[in-house]
Amino acid sequence: MAAPRALAAARRAVVAAARGRRSAGTGAAPRGPAERSRLYEHVREGLSARPQLDMAALSAHPAEAARDLERRRGPLRERDLREILQTWARLEEVRAAIARLEAEKGKVALAVHALVAAHAKDTLHAVPEYTALRERGRAVRLQLRALLAEEAALDERFYLRALQLPNSTHPAAPVGDESQARVLEVVGEKPAFDFQPKGHLELGEELDIIRQRRLSHISGHRSYYLCGAGALLQHALVHFVLAKLVPKGFLPMTVPDLLRGAVFEGCGMQPNTTPSPVYCIDPARFEDLCLAGTSEVGIAGYFMDHAVQLQDMPIRIVCSSTCYRAETDTGRDPWGLYRVHQFTKVEMFGVTAAESGAESEVLLDEFLTLQKEIFSELGLHYRVLDMPTQELGLPAYRKFDIEAWMPGRGKYGEISSTSNCTDYQSRRLNIMYSDGAGKLRYAHTVNGTACAVPRLLIALLECNQLPDGSVRVPPALQPFVGQDVITRPPAPLLRYIGPNQPGGGQGVS
Repeated sequence: MAAPRALAAARRAVVAAARGRRSAGTGAAPRGPAERSRLYEHVREGLSARPQLDMAALSAHPAEAARDLERRRGPLRERDLREILQTWARLEEVRAAIARLEAEKGKVALAVHALVAAHAKDTLHAVPEYTALRERGRAVRLQLRALLAEEAALDERFYLRALQLPNSTHPAAPVGDESQARVLEVVGEKPAFDFQPKGHLELGEELDIIRQRRLSHISGHRSYYLCGAGALLQHALVHFVLAKLVPKGFLPMTVPDLLRGAVFEGCGMQPNTTPSPVYCIDPARFEDLCLAGTSEVGIAGYFMDHAVQLQDMPIRIVCSSTCYRAETDTGRDPWGLYRVHQFTKVEMFGVTAAESGAESEVLLDEFLTLQKEIFSELGLHYRVLDMPTQELGLPAYRKFDIEAWMPGRGKYGEISSTSNCTDYQSRRLNIMYSDGAGKLRYAHTVNGTACAVPRLLIALLECNQLPDGSVRVPPALQPFVGQDVITRPPAPLLRYIGPNQPGGGQGVS
């Protein structure tokens, strides 16, 4: 391996050059998503350990890896995999050559030192062996300089592409797009009404617990207010879920909403895509900060560059947080709470060992069982789906979704998912554990939604509505809400007096 100082100098030069290309505003085109990795820059600046991708496994089974890649939805295809493997193979060759030359340089230095000790300084130039060693030393340094530059260039080329590779795929996962999802289980009874059911937004507006109208000039589109019983329902859902999970051994946690892009990329999310689902803070003031769309990112960041003990695993985390998502498909569900830019969610996150390789699958099943318990206790009718390859995202090895029946939509809608990410995130974020022999190994990570408040509100309001427009509160939530039925108030709290109304605004006397 190359000398640390020499390698560090070469890498600093590459980082400086990359920064110069990005910041040059005079004629230089901005770098595209494939040309930048915030995680790679993070590592190059010495802020985190280098990702250790399992390239040996990909290289050993290239046909299987290519088939997996073609079945997944992502930026890379089979030809990209070939290029990545070729770059990695050459990078390994260059690093081996650097290691040999470093070893030879050390031997030359020792031999020169021995000659200097054995001869007078003014006679050394007449010693042929000394002259030959000096010439060989210069040749070795020149070769090292060239190889170090090649290693730095190959390293950057490799990581900028390889970090976009998806996880491997569970052999039982259905192949194809969302339409190929496999229904594993249907739970509960679909609610029946002897009247025309309303949608959640109409219900919420009539009950004065949801406001989404006349907000674009206040907080932008896809924003909303929850008032009165609506706000109480949100808090009730969070308290209900926490009260269920904490006694089961989940460690409650709060996490930062603002995180570096490197952590997003380490989790398998791409803040540099266009359009991006991630809100990034003004780079003129904050070089690299993004708003988290799930507390999974913050929890994974908590474990980044840390190791846990085998006896403490699996570690189960539960976190309630505000999530921010820049919904990019503006034509889908423009009204209502199904697709919003900001919402509260309770997330489960697990860090497991990989002694047998089955630990994360066991934890995935545990998370799914807990999700089913939560939604059954809320009285929802739902189905469990084994999600197909194109719906797995980059990090998931396997993913299960749960969809609840939403009468106002006239169809099922996703309310949660749970994913086994195996060692995909831990290899990028350097999440380790000490095995029985004290050796550090890469952990496996599992995540799952315990409660996405807006989606659950949709299902609860629509499925529990009564003919007069009131809504039953599920028994599990009544202690937190303080009432068993949400009724229409005698009069709305607010009366609109702004300019955008029939007849214009009200005059002021």
